[in-house]
Amino acid sequence: MKHQTAVRALAFFIALAAWADIVDQNATVNAGGGFNFDTGKNGLGDITFTGSSITFTGSAKGFNLGNLSLAGYNTLNTSEKGALVQVASTNPIPLSQLVPNDVFALLTNAGNVVKALVTASSSSSISFMFTTYGATSAGGAPTITDVQNNSSLIPDGFPNSGVAASTLIVIHGANLANPGSEAGLQDSTKGLPTTLNGASATVASGGKTYPIAFYYAIPTQAAGVLPAGVPTGQATLTYSYSGNSATATFNVVPTAFGIDVYGANQAVIQDSINGSLIDLTHSAQAGQIVTVWGSGLGADAADSDTTYASAPHAISTPVQVFVGGVQATNVAYSGASVYPGVHIVVFTMPSGVPDGCFNPIAILTGSGTSVLSNMPIVPVMSNGGICKDAYTRLTGDAIADLASQTSVRSGLLSVGQVTAPDASGALTTDSSASALFQKVTGSAFGSSGSFAIGTCAVNETLTGSISGTVTATGLGTADLTVTGPSGGPVTLSKLPTVAGAYFAQLSAGAIPASGGTFTFRATDSADLEAFVTSINFPSPILSWSNQSDSATVTRTSGQTYNWTGGAPGTFVIMSGSSVSNGAQGSYSCIAPVEAKTFTVPSYILFGLPAGTGQSSIQNSTGLNTFDATGLDSGLAFGFVTFSVNSAWK
Repeated sequence: MKHQTAVRALAFFIALAAWADIVDQNATVNAGGGFNFDTGKNGLGDITFTGSSITFTGSAKGFNLGNLSLAGYNTLNTSEKGALVQVASTNPIPLSQLVPNDVFALLTNAGNVVKALVTASSSSSISFMFTTYGATSAGGAPTITDVQNNSSLIPDGFPNSGVAASTLIVIHGANLANPGSEAGLQDSTKGLPTTLNGASATVASGGKTYPIAFYYAIPTQAAGVLPAGVPTGQATLTYSYSGNSATATFNVVPTAFGIDVYGANQAVIQDSINGSLIDLTHSAQAGQIVTVWGSGLGADAADSDTTYASAPHAISTPVQVFVGGVQATNVAYSGASVYPGVHIVVFTMPSGVPDGCFNPIAILTGSGTSVLSNMPIVPVMSNGGICKDAYTRLTGDAIADLASQTSVRSGLLSVGQVTAPDASGALTTDSSASALFQKVTGSAFGSSGSFAIGTCAVNETLTGSISGTVTATGLGTADLTVTGPSGGPVTLSKLPTVAGAYFAQLSAGAIPASGGTFTFRATDSADLEAFVTSINFPSPILSWSNQSDSATVTRTSGQTYNWTGGAPGTFVIMSGSSVSNGAQGSYSCIAPVEAKTFTVPSYILFGLPAGTGQSSIQNSTGLNTFDATGLDSGLAFGFVTFSVNSAWK
């Protein structure tokens, strides 16, 4: 087995890129409770959820942006602060507006900008994913936000959370090291230090205290190795800096593997023979022997917690590998690498994995009910080489080109219909059209949230994820209309707080059961030349035939969706979310409409907590590309969504 220096370095530096404000963190607020967006904690803070609305506390104020979905949420950043200051108010946001995929923004009591995406809501609680820009400590004593597996970043509260001994851990917080400390890795061939940049840390458990050896320590985070001798159960981390200390408790578990990622959620995987990195233009293929880098197989007393090992060895923890939903039957090695706290899994890429750029990879560890890893993506093609995604129709080189550009001008058009339970549980239908035209500078394009046809992906609370330095500038169009089977044209109005966003509320029956064509027309502007493009809905549109089966979901049995309707060549997206004690997990799966049925594997559901949430099915028309002078990329799609409340067992 070859160990390539470049890939090994990459496997560490991914985590070093992963500090930011409070980024894409999930939260749940029960009726009568509050939330502080500057600390990311429940309690007295910026909002109170009354059960019928969100009200603002203190000097905090906000504005509801509407049903923008994840795509709209991802475009928001601090460049919108000026507009938010102008329109934000202390007026409550009613629960009737706070449905899944609704986005709201606010200014905190500390003056920081927050964006939030509603993921579940009822009169008893509301759940959302949020980012707070600028939520940093003013200095002084250290504070600890969390202690997590450095590779997976899965927080407490999930079935697959916790940190195993001999794992690379990351500590997020503030005042954790000397100001100006650089994120340079310590050399494990010389032994990792237990004091670095003015900081030290210990873990107490089972009546013993264990020192943490650091890979790096900077003011907002530090990473080191959890010693092999730390027993399972609750442990207490004591972090010391500049004469002050802070403590945090976390769970030590037998095993919980995390897969290293880089870029936009791509797994760190290399060819085991020549050491080359699997990426968008060098896809994996069936029969290829590959190595996955990560951490968390379990306690490894045979190797040092601080020093480079010349002879790595296997760790006995049972391991299963799934790529694109297909199990790899030949796992040749799972165990230590040469670096303290870093583990590798070597396996043969199985046949039958769907061709595509975004195949999720999952590694399950342990006996009995296995523990699910995080699920990044890996490009797979039957002949290797440049990947091609069946859903977005993009090729790996095109994705790489977009990702390498310092500035990308893109357009996204959609028409959708959502039938979902309101606060009382009654089903209501909402139809709308939206558009987003932006010039994005910085980390311009990524694959996060994408996955291949026929596969599933899991999303859990991820704190400390990469935020980058993205700036979005809206691109204007003089006039934008949409005409559908029921008539028109309907004018899309520009949203005041989202750069380049346009929206129109349509009648509840705007998308008839027999489908039809929606045509967008834009006139010339200083940013974009006129264009015309269409979205075609199938006849008949989707009908969810076993909707009642998802009222209760037993995670160990999987979850089956059956449907009728939809035309050949379209896609069905199934998703579910569950909330319990503030932890929220969700999954999404995509299948061809011709399949008429799909069962979500039980291992996917292992990432969701037992609790309450929703299940939904969506028929997407697929992404149609369109050309418009002034844009690097133009995509348009339509969707019909049905959702029900679910109890997860």
